[in-house]
Amino acid sequence: MSVVRSAGLRGFRATVAELGGRAEDYARAAGLPVAALDVDDLLVSDAVMAAVLEVAAAELRCPDLGLRVAARQDFGMLGPLALAIQNSPTVADALECTSRYLFVHARSLSLTLVDDPYGAPDLAALRYGLPPGLPVSVQAVDLGLGFLHRSITYLLGGPYGLRSVELPYQPAAPLDVYEEFFGATVHIGQEAPVLRMPRALVHQPLAGGDERVWRLALAFLAEQTAGDGASLTARVRGVLTRSLGTIAPEIGAVARLVDLHPRTVQRRLAAESTTFAAVLDEVRRDAAKRYLTTTDMPMSQVAGMLGLSEQSALSRCCRRWWGMTPSAVRRGA
Repeated sequence: MSVVRSAGLRGFRATVAELGGRAEDYARAAGLPVAALDVDDLLVSDAVMAAVLEVAAAELRCPDLGLRVAARQDFGMLGPLALAIQNSPTVADALECTSRYLFVHARSLSLTLVDDPYGAPDLAALRYGLPPGLPVSVQAVDLGLGFLHRSITYLLGGPYGLRSVELPYQPAAPLDVYEEFFGATVHIGQEAPVLRMPRALVHQPLAGGDERVWRLALAFLAEQTAGDGASLTARVRGVLTRSLGTIAPEIGAVARLVDLHPRTVQRRLAAESTTFAAVLDEVRRDAAKRYLTTTDMPMSQVAGMLGLSEQSALSRCCRRWWGMTPSAVRRGA
């Protein structure tokens, strides 16, 4: 069964009350646990989530209910994913971590940046993927797409050049209601729900982010979602990549994040023909190359971002990796 966190219903109770209804009645009619109206982390089926929205919209004669609920929702409903998104260096980084970890919030949903459906070279399309095998719920898609639009607006501090909204259905409410909400033209009967926006937008930096918080949030998400089938080397590398400079790069700290005993980590890495020290060194080398060749941050800061105790340790590592000083690596770029 495909499930979604009950956080997706934030704002539903208040919206229904404002319209004169009782959220509990609609929850029971749809088979939704009433507790899901007030807590974030219950897992409920996509079908039930959609059903409670459709039941309430019909009973309240409110065809734009999904948009009204979206207008009340905030970024915090995404939990640790919100922290990663808000602290991403660029829009592209925010979209990448959203695409990778959206399933933490809703396992069957996806978010993909694709070419513009009309072939415009300066535009890209953010495609909102729907749960497979379920009939399209107008209210559920309105809610999801409305929240996505408001999230992008929030991240960028205002309008982001949305060109048009593509919907795979005939909306229940008049089109002008949708166009007022999105501030853009709305096309119906399309293949999938899509937001069309300037392609250059993805490279725009996000103001106010903290890269260390971003990497720590990604490390937490990676630890929480790493599957049993993933190699331990890959899991350790992922945790180190996203937490380097924020936690001590020691086997004990990383072992806690992958929920294993340090000796088990050592043994399983040896079985995969590597060691913790070798994986750490590889991650540090890749990060050092990135910081030295793509930023102008001071060498002492680079050392700190690599979890090294002092700048001289960075110099020794660079000589071992590339036979030159950190300054020479930067000049060479």
